[in-house]
Amino acid sequence: MRLDEFIEFEANERAERRRLASEKDYAILDHLDSFERRFEEHVSDDAVVGSVSPSIFVGRADYPTVSTGLLSPVGREDAAERFRTSAAWYDEGVSITDVFDRRTSLLNSARGVDVASAGASGGAVGSSAGDAPANSVHDAWDGWLGVQREVAIADRPVDVEIGLDGRPELDFEIGPEDIKTPTGPRAAARSAELGENPHVPRAVKKTLEDDDWRAEGAMTYLYRRGFDVYDINTILSAGALGRGADRRLVPTRWSITAVDDTVGRYLRGSVRDNPTVDRIEVHRNEYLGNAFWVILVPGRWEYELVEMKSPGSIWNPDPAGGVYLAAASEGREGRTGYVEETAGAYYAARLGVLEQLDDRGRQAKALVLRHVSDDYWGPVGVWQVREAVRNAFDGESGTAETFGEAVRGVTEHLPVSLGRLRRKSTMAAGLQANLGDFVDAG
Repeated sequence: MRLDEFIEFEANERAERRRLASEKDYAILDHLDSFERRFEEHVSDDAVVGSVSPSIFVGRADYPTVSTGLLSPVGREDAAERFRTSAAWYDEGVSITDVFDRRTSLLNSARGVDVASAGASGGAVGSSAGDAPANSVHDAWDGWLGVQREVAIADRPVDVEIGLDGRPELDFEIGPEDIKTPTGPRAAARSAELGENPHVPRAVKKTLEDDDWRAEGAMTYLYRRGFDVYDINTILSAGALGRGADRRLVPTRWSITAVDDTVGRYLRGSVRDNPTVDRIEVHRNEYLGNAFWVILVPGRWEYELVEMKSPGSIWNPDPAGGVYLAAASEGREGRTGYVEETAGAYYAARLGVLEQLDDRGRQAKALVLRHVSDDYWGPVGVWQVREAVRNAFDGESGTAETFGEAVRGVTEHLPVSLGRLRRKSTMAAGLQANLGDFVDAG
């Protein structure tokens, strides 16, 4: 499909989506009352009986002493799998409100743990066994940390009984900061016990049993055997990957980016000697107020993400502040340091592009343009970046004769001028310019 035909087709589709979502959905505020009622029914003064935990959470505040939690969908145990972040959320078409609903419905039963030391009591900081000799995290299969790890490595939600250190205090006064960081109620946990023997896949057992296997190798091994990055980052976060003595709890946010980066570097190595794509391709996808354009160009691997955050969007809240631009790129050999400006979105989008190229046995230069509109009123996590780019290659795509034609055609539908894009983008900077390109549109 020619680029102009593709853009017209996409414009019609976007107009329909805008009509259906003309009013932002703040129903998350209405959901809190029903959650409070469920909480009152299922949580006693000192325990959550018959809970089901689909996932864990490891915080990053006060590192290396961190908060580690078992996440439980109170009163919705029969649907626990739906509360675990995964690619299925995109397939299901969850909205921002759906994400907030699920995240705020998870009780985080937490304890403080040192990332490198389990201790005789399973890692709890300030426990009665706190003076006992500390053991390596990789040996922790009992107590609090052991239960948390069993939940992390299982391939389905696990029945647990959690003892709470006092009744949680629920605060349902919602303000701007709560909207920015949707989390459920938190309770100090005293103990946890398994209500069943979790089912652990054989490939995960293999990585656990090998104390000489570096974390990077174990991650790519699991990925090659069909584990998605969502499963791998949870296992990594629980301190269950890497050389035995080096295993550490990894804060959840860090583990997500670490797995995206590690798998991405593995795929980059796989595609770098492949033949290139044979034409310039333009792909597009839109999800949760984020529009992604992916331009693939024949040539050796090169990648750049450019983010345009519109005024009024969650990360650029000032309506009069103008469009905020951020960009990061890499060449054939990749990068040597962490990407600060575009953070985790850089690695999530790169993974989606590399998976597509690997599936096709090709390599390419790849420019990803992300437009964050003011419809993105609450952050849901980088999973939406990953899934939007992964799915951008489905369906129709556009073609162009030259890279310049592709970029100019796409820029007509972006909130910035080509001149401003060229000043920010390493890949677009090489385009031959004319006077009109420097008329700033935002």
